[in-house]
Amino acid sequence: MRGNGRRRPTLEFVSRTERALPIEGAPAPWPDAPSDDQLTEIARQFVVRLRTEIGSQSIRSVALRAGLSHVTLLKVLAGRAWPDLATIGRLELALNADLYSSTTIRHD
Repeated sequence: MRGNGRRRPTLEFVSRTERALPIEGAPAPWPDAPSDDQLTEIARQFVVRLRTEIGSQSIRSVALRAGLSHVTLLKVLAGRAWPDLATIGRLELALNADLYSSTTIRHD
């Protein structure tokens, strides 16, 4: 209980589904070789577009503009982290670019 006599709300956490990292679902070298796994391929194409948009800019400068840790950005680029929607949105805004798309993966 708090000093005011009210209880703090109990936090409940939703567990994440276990899944392989993007780099684990793609053939080497990451991200140059396409993956047969659809989700990994979406992540791979995101990273390819992200690298193109970053170009000669420093990782730290892009991360700073996006409000991200440079370590997070490095992990995403290396396929060692799945970017969440907030990360994707921040990067798109910082780079003024469309980075995420699944249209080339979807089947009609």
